[in-house]
Amino acid sequence: MTVAETHRAIDAVWRIESARVIAGLARIVRDVGRAEELAQDALVAALEQWPKEGVPKNPGAWLMATAKHRAIDHVRREQVLARKVQELGHEIETGGANPEPDIDAALDDDIGDDVLRLVFTACHPVLSTEARVALTLRMLGGLSTKEIARAYLVTESTIQQRIVRAKRTLADAKVPFEVPAADERPQRLSSVLEVIYLIFNEGYSATAGDDWMRPTLCEEALRLGRVLAGLAPKEPEVHGLVALLEIQASRSQARTDEQGEPILLLDQDRSRWDQVLIRRGLAALEEAHRLTDEPGPYHIQAAIAACHASAQKPEDTDWNAIAQLYAALAEIVASPIVELNRAVALSMADSPAAGLRIVDGLRDEPALKSYHLLPSVRGDLLAKLGRFAEAAEEFERAAGMTGNAREQALLTERAAACARGEAPKR
Repeated sequence: MTVAETHRAIDAVWRIESARVIAGLARIVRDVGRAEELAQDALVAALEQWPKEGVPKNPGAWLMATAKHRAIDHVRREQVLARKVQELGHEIETGGANPEPDIDAALDDDIGDDVLRLVFTACHPVLSTEARVALTLRMLGGLSTKEIARAYLVTESTIQQRIVRAKRTLADAKVPFEVPAADERPQRLSSVLEVIYLIFNEGYSATAGDDWMRPTLCEEALRLGRVLAGLAPKEPEVHGLVALLEIQASRSQARTDEQGEPILLLDQDRSRWDQVLIRRGLAALEEAHRLTDEPGPYHIQAAIAACHASAQKPEDTDWNAIAQLYAALAEIVASPIVELNRAVALSMADSPAAGLRIVDGLRDEPALKSYHLLPSVRGDLLAKLGRFAEAAEEFERAAGMTGNAREQALLTERAAACARGEAPKR
């Protein structure tokens, strides 16, 4: 194996194993920031040794063993957790020349709980949303600061500062490395789900830059959602979120053309939708249905996505059901964005005029002041009513508000069509 191939193998192993290693270390040292540093030390050791000695048969266990040795040294230096040092020292010393299987076995009973603790810690509400996202991608996604910075179109130093501040905040707030108590769990779980949802959304519809999508973020969010579903199998909203992400991700290949230009939902070639992801999403939705009779926000959004997924042609879409689901969502989440989506569904189920009445009622909403989809939706409804001059103004306004170059070009093109008195592409 060449050095380059070994480095690619290390990258792959780290992406898979990093959360497990960091979580196991955090249980030992009771400090997420320190655990990540120790895991990074193990990664550096792998980068130094594996090109010379070859990739171990059990690379994950090798990383854990190496990191645990460093954890023991750290604990000894700090003169704390003396009992834990003795236990871990004995565990490693009795493993002989190849301690990996013993270490792996010793962690098996706790590994699920450890990763779940790490999920709740990285997504703790004491952190800002930006910090939670960065820390989650770093510790649970195994992404480097460079990869996160590239995905969010910010500097590497900005991401590094967010991560450093997040670790410091967790330490200063003395956030325990634990799964929260039952009475705290709903709020904390909501924070975890929000972070995964935000990561996916930024990948699915990039808010800035030249690309319509950022697949890496979609993939990481979906992977994190699946991991969480395995760790918290009795939480219906977790399955609801996974269902939503699976079904949304199924459309990825159909959302852009060969040049990367966006293709809107009703114009997509549905034969390109990934049926495996759709089936996975519907299975997750069914599990959410089985677990509760009172669906939550992600559960309902997944049901809306399922309505689209089950329609073989755009005209087969059950817009009445979608409008009703958005109405149910609005009862749980009082959000002008939900109302905007309900307006779109109602315009399809009833008439553009019915949708426009709702949209016009949202024009003074402070939360939508800089939201480019408000004038975009209004322009679409005005165009359907033949009010092309007004529609052109709305599309131009929307184009000036978005930071995504592909979307800006699409909206500008729609504005130009309306200015010519023509119906724009959907």
